[in-house]
Amino acid sequence: MRSKKLNNFLAGALAAMVTFSIGSSHISYAQNAKPLTIAEQGIFSAGGSVLKSDGTFDVSNYYTSRAGSTLHVDHANVLYQRPAKESGLPMVFLHGYGQSRMGYMTTPDGREGWATMFLRKGHSVFLLDQPRRGEAAQTSVAGTISTTPSDQTWYTQFRIGTYKENQFTYNKNSQFPRGDEVLNQFFRQMTPDTAMDSAHGDQSIDNNVVASAVAATIDKVYNRTGKNSILLTHSQGGRAGWNVAEYTEHLAAIIAIEPGAAPAPHSEEYNALLKANIPIVFYYGDYIGDNEADVPAAKMWAKMKATADTFVTAYNKDGGKSSIVSLPAEGIYGNDHMMFQDLNNGEIANLIEKWISKNAVYSQNK
Repeated sequence: MRSKKLNNFLAGALAAMVTFSIGSSHISYAQNAKPLTIAEQGIFSAGGSVLKSDGTFDVSNYYTSRAGSTLHVDHANVLYQRPAKESGLPMVFLHGYGQSRMGYMTTPDGREGWATMFLRKGHSVFLLDQPRRGEAAQTSVAGTISTTPSDQTWYTQFRIGTYKENQFTYNKNSQFPRGDEVLNQFFRQMTPDTAMDSAHGDQSIDNNVVASAVAATIDKVYNRTGKNSILLTHSQGGRAGWNVAEYTEHLAAIIAIEPGAAPAPHSEEYNALLKANIPIVFYYGDYIGDNEADVPAAKMWAKMKATADTFVTAYNKDGGKSSIVSLPAEGIYGNDHMMFQDLNNGEIANLIEKWISKNAVYSQNK
């Protein structure tokens, strides 16, 4: 009879070869050949609110009646996995604009994503679809989803390359995987926000709605594991991530992957982070700065990174602990805004794990 551990093997973690196209050639990448044993996995919702309409529900017209009815909205949907050999703090992953948790689960060319990599490193992983996105789409605010084509815009904004002469280009020495099917898979990861009036240009996101749902997730993680969580955010998710410390006492650290901006010194979110003594690290990829003339979004991202420079200086001066990791300064080149999906995502995950081992420790549990 097979053991429970054997029954919990994930087939996707077994040895495999992944092939993708670059032009007319094909390159194969071997997946991690070591089997991964999952002790527990599941899905739950966290946070949110309930809307209720006036009146009395008419059961005789149940299909059309909306009086006296409820609607559960603005929660996070959380997919989690816990490794059999758990040796580190749990990690909560929050995605960015137009994305979902899928971005951490795989790559456009089918390699292991960060979720699996950090499982292998001994962390339980909790992967969110933030409120009003993906599998947490029920919203208290009615948006209007745009069907206007925009792949080229986001491809350029994410600093992968741009679009010229009817084809997608890649920045010099790009680590992003290539091929038509890779791009097809990448663009199909994009996920609309159900609260946005994006058909009329509105791209605003309620950071407090997202932060409170993330905090509710972290509290559930604490109740399940007895451990505080490391919050890993990306892009737009980074903005909401700064508010999480205002809603929970069980935040151990924040790893911010190219956040849209850092908190202004002495703002409410800054003060909450400082009071809770949260260690914070920022990671930035390549193609950022005034000298990147061939990268249209380079200057925009330089301005965003400047807010992190200001934050780190103030936070450390005020007694906090924060740092910025620029991958080119570490000798790691060619990474774009989606570094967790790049060909060297494993190398970056190893770099992050080193930071975790030095900065996010069990003694911080409350």
